[in-house]
Amino acid sequence: MPGIDESRPFVPVNIAVLTVSDTRTFADDRSGDTLVTRIEGAGHTVAARTIVADDVAAIQAHLGAWISDESIDVIISTGGTGLTGRDVTPEAFEGLYEKQIPGFGELFRQLSYAKIGTSTIQSRATGGVAGGTYLFALPGSTGACKDAWDDILRWQLDARFQPCNFVEIMPRLLEHVQSGRSGKMTPRK
Repeated sequence: MPGIDESRPFVPVNIAVLTVSDTRTFADDRSGDTLVTRIEGAGHTVAARTIVADDVAAIQAHLGAWISDESIDVIISTGGTGLTGRDVTPEAFEGLYEKQIPGFGELFRQLSYAKIGTSTIQSRATGGVAGGTYLFALPGSTGACKDAWDDILRWQLDARFQPCNFVEIMPRLLEHVQSGRSGKMTPRK
């Protein structure tokens, strides 16, 4: 059975939160607040947080800076994953991926289907890896952020979760790179 192995140590990771929106501010960014509360409640660190407009170049500029920051292990965004003309978050993320994590979006939509039915088909939630950093793009609703964190990311970002989790393979994400970057090779404790 999958679950937490209490004999293993908890390893906090540093997570950046990106809200993609043309209209949100920190005063009314409920989805970003939801992620921050859950990340910190799980014992992880919110290493950075910002809001950026629905623009591929702007999104990629923030992602690129965070990917190159050795102190950031994971980036989670909220917003811009729908089907309208301004929804460009998946395109921005996928343009930077070295490896996609197709199962993330698939599992998110499966879990979401139980709550919102076929409306989940409008979500283009996505996950991947770039520069030794995990990237996850979530829809902009607080419910979607809760579902993605509570049902997927909370577990996969806990080094104690068995049979396997994202944290335990972090040291191997850059094994194809000759020079390596020590900050990305070992999650902070």
